[in-house]
Amino acid sequence: MSENAKKDATTDCRAHPECYRVGRGEQGVLTIEPYKSELLPHWRFRTPEIARESSRTLHDMFEQYRQDNDFVGMDMARKFIQMGYTRARRYANYRGGRKYDRQGRINERKIDETKAEAARIFEAVWKQVREDSDYLARKREHQRRYG
Repeated sequence: MSENAKKDATTDCRAHPECYRVGRGEQGVLTIEPYKSELLPHWRFRTPEIARESSRTLHDMFEQYRQDNDFVGMDMARKFIQMGYTRARRYANYRGGRKYDRQGRINERKIDETKAEAARIFEAVWKQVREDSDYLARKREHQRRYG
């Protein structure tokens, strides 16, 4: 069970926003439904072109959740955008995205400029949504109401 859900992993957090906890960073990104199922198919970062399209789609979804007055959806879209940045950055730094080898030693960093550019694309969108004043106000209100 995710720390983000009060009940269990099958809880529909759109119907029960009181069960959603904002959490830190990307916490709960792959467990909170129905948002995971809505957002995950659009999350891609293999090339800058794919990252640009993905981050644009996820940002559009963030805006649609805003129009629907759905803070949980906004926060989940923010988490997928953030995860686009962190995963692309990991793959930019380490071939295959693996920082450690099988013996637990740190692999040599080899910068992949294609993935680094994909990371920069997601980072710009992530910065935009995480600093959005309306998003931040809704986040404070959700935390005040539900913890």
